[in-house]
Amino acid sequence: MALDPFAPKDAPVTDEIARPVPVETKRRKSLTREYIEAIVIAILLALVIRTFVVQAFTIPSGSMVPTLQVGDYILVNKFIYGAEVPFTSLHLPGIRAPQRGDIIVFKYPWDEKRDFIKRVIGLPGDEVFIKGRTVYVNGRPLDEPYALYNDGTSHTNVEYGPSAVPHDSFFMMGDNRDNSQDSRYWGFLKRDKVRGKAFIIYWSWDGDTHWLRWRRLACYFDGGGKIACPLERSRP
Repeated sequence: MALDPFAPKDAPVTDEIARPVPVETKRRKSLTREYIEAIVIAILLALVIRTFVVQAFTIPSGSMVPTLQVGDYILVNKFIYGAEVPFTSLHLPGIRAPQRGDIIVFKYPWDEKRDFIKRVIGLPGDEVFIKGRTVYVNGRPLDEPYALYNDGTSHTNVEYGPSAVPHDSFFMMGDNRDNSQDSRYWGFLKRDKVRGKAFIIYWSWDGDTHWLRWRRLACYFDGGGKIACPLERSRP
């Protein structure tokens, strides 16, 4: 096509219609969708962690005093013994089996909708015998600095056993020996009823004074189930 020298300066130099240049545009998710996806992922992660890794529990009674106080909030390690697969009777492989002295959360044998917390005293195959304030395992008395007895109660005639712990069970006792419903009353704890091992106190609230027990924060359970409180040790 020939150019017209008399055409205005701003006249188009072609009689063809210019085609629009395609511009790639990225589809952006809406802000609402992004928030919903983030919330769903967070919920799923929380459920997985709660089911298979760590779960929080509250101490509602004094059966584990003085180790655990009413109003303590604890975290329980569920994968150490092998977490239960939901809606089945199966358990994942654990790191180790419960040991004597471990403080564990389990399904109450007489009502599995309730969770109990006690200390492991007898392991599978052990022989447990209780006389007065002394617990004997395989004929040897246990050293139990954590055990609490009511000074106003006579334990002279208190006796249990001897009784052999079945191969798939444990003998459980609360540290508050005069105020604990445990294996002395409802029998042995089956291995498949164990939920996990208590390992730290992350919060503690005194319901009587309505105040935080801040010295109990971060208290953890070392070997043998003894409690160690870093903030207590730092007290002047």
